[in-house]
Amino acid sequence: MKNLAIGTRGSPLALAQAHQTRALLAQAHGISPDSIEIVAIRTTGDMIQDRALAQAGGKGLFTKELDSALIEGRIDIAVHSSKDLPTVLAPELDIAGYLLREDVRDVLISNVATRIADLPQGARIGTASLRRGAMMRRLRPDVTIGLLRGNVETRLRKIETGEFDATLLALAGLKRLGLEHRATAILDTDEFLPAVGQGAIGITARLDDAKVHGWLAPIVDRPTGLALTTERAFLRVLDGSCRTPIGGLARVEGGRIRFAGMLLREDGSEAFEVAEEGPAEQAETLGEMAGRVLLARAPADILG
Repeated sequence: MKNLAIGTRGSPLALAQAHQTRALLAQAHGISPDSIEIVAIRTTGDMIQDRALAQAGGKGLFTKELDSALIEGRIDIAVHSSKDLPTVLAPELDIAGYLLREDVRDVLISNVATRIADLPQGARIGTASLRRGAMMRRLRPDVTIGLLRGNVETRLRKIETGEFDATLLALAGLKRLGLEHRATAILDTDEFLPAVGQGAIGITARLDDAKVHGWLAPIVDRPTGLALTTERAFLRVLDGSCRTPIGGLARVEGGRIRFAGMLLREDGSEAFEVAEEGPAEQAETLGEMAGRVLLARAPADILG
């Protein structure tokens, strides 16, 4: 595995995920981590900080440059936060697998309240996520949602300085950065359904690179893969992008998958939910079925 190159975005969280992947590969193959190169690549999504991704083109903004580096052979694998991966990849690439999933829950970060219910009337909530904004408005229609982009540390700093009263972040990201102590409250998934793929590190590779797929085999987690297959099939049916608030979570237990999905209006005034369960080997079919149920249940104009 000499000189394997891992591509990643350059944020502290993305680099932490790349280093985790490198450590697991080195351990699995009994080699020095130094023999695996980490290549930081700035993506279009990283460069855009002044507007929501929905206004700039959607999910592929965090993967486009990494995809190009893979296709051109400048890197061998790319490490992603799975919720950033578009539902359809370039034909030359595939998702080679996922690492064991971290905690999927969102957290509230605030200096003025310890629960969403206790936020002051008209509280200013900073987020770049339509899903988080819609779910917050569903619980608290009185709050004001403002755009908050940037890496985790930037967002935390803007809460500290009082620019916003609160924000919402993924617990998994805080844990990977050793910042979980900054969470004010952990939000139950029954109240706050996570984004599809949240908490999972996804690894993409060239479709025809059997050698790299073989290297990755010892470190990828099958139950996480089944859960993500369900969630991504659900999102694909809904044509989910950054323009529609969508949540989805699959759990694999005892050879079966339990899935919950939600589609919301951006202002949180309406939410449509679905729950499905089935055998793990039918992961993709289960996700697709859940997506079709929601398409039939929700008004057509809710999809952005």
